[in-house]
Amino acid sequence: MMDSLTHLALGACMGEAFAGKKLGKKAMLWGALAQSIPDIDFIASSWMHTPSALLAHRGFTHSFLFCIIITPLFALLAEYWHRPHNIRLGKWMLFFGGVIFAHVFIDAFNNYGVGWFEPFSHQRISFNAIYVVDPFFSFWPGMACVALIYLKRGNKKRKNWWHLGLGLSTLYLLYCLINKVKIDTDVKYILHKQQISYTRYFTTPAPLQNWLWYIVAGNDSGYHVGFRSLFDNKKEIDFQYFPRNDSLLNSIRDHEDIQHLIRFSQQFYTVEKWGDTLVFNDLRFGQIIGWQFPGNKFVFHYFLQHPQDNTLVVQRGRFEGWNRQTIESLLKRISGN
Repeated sequence: MMDSLTHLALGACMGEAFAGKKLGKKAMLWGALAQSIPDIDFIASSWMHTPSALLAHRGFTHSFLFCIIITPLFALLAEYWHRPHNIRLGKWMLFFGGVIFAHVFIDAFNNYGVGWFEPFSHQRISFNAIYVVDPFFSFWPGMACVALIYLKRGNKKRKNWWHLGLGLSTLYLLYCLINKVKIDTDVKYILHKQQISYTRYFTTPAPLQNWLWYIVAGNDSGYHVGFRSLFDNKKEIDFQYFPRNDSLLNSIRDHEDIQHLIRFSQQFYTVEKWGDTLVFNDLRFGQIIGWQFPGNKFVFHYFLQHPQDNTLVVQRGRFEGWNRQTIESLLKRISGN
């Protein structure tokens, strides 16, 4: 998910753009609230088992139908709350619809996936173009939001700040899409050149930036995993192969939790045995410092025999072992070395 602070900042900037002159900083509050409302699905984790909660998050509350339902509710509430005013209900509808849609649209650009078409289709949309927490995207709306909080209502510089916050983050997102096209073109060429057969593949940014990309390609037998920088000169990738080990699931494949995990992974999974414990890996979330240690375990590893140990399964290990040397190795790998 795009982090909550970024959503709040984007919503605040959009609120200022819509009605900052008429409502003052209250417009920022409305924008921040509307931009955050799709993430109300986090409540589901309080009563659902982890595999079900994984699918519930970014499910219905990130669908087009949810946008259609919640937009008029917000519009009617705001229209009533601020009477008397000269903002037509239609304008309120356009504002809240745009802000809420922006949330579910932006979330589709990272690798978790969103259920745009729920409940009619369970297909999850993932463009895999920007990391879930990218400071180069979040900095601009965050800085603009801070400035708008401190600047007085009539200050002419407020317009410049929301322009900067929304404009530069949009330009950066477009830049990420250009990088995505370049990486995908290179990866397809390299897979063909290295004679790696695959029925499915994806590329997604490594943590915190958009220049080093994580690659997974393979089929039902297993997956080749590697990294490529936009600054790499050689048309080759040093892949590590991970067998899928599907047979390890034979005795439990029909269990509901297993079915949910497979569906959530979009088929990009492997199964391992750690001692006497079966572990389900969702490859989409990358490896722990994989560019430095190619054989490292995957961030998303689910203990099938110990479900009580899986409450933070998506975040588990994301920054495990990070230190100064990790940052240096990331920067070095980004540079093409």
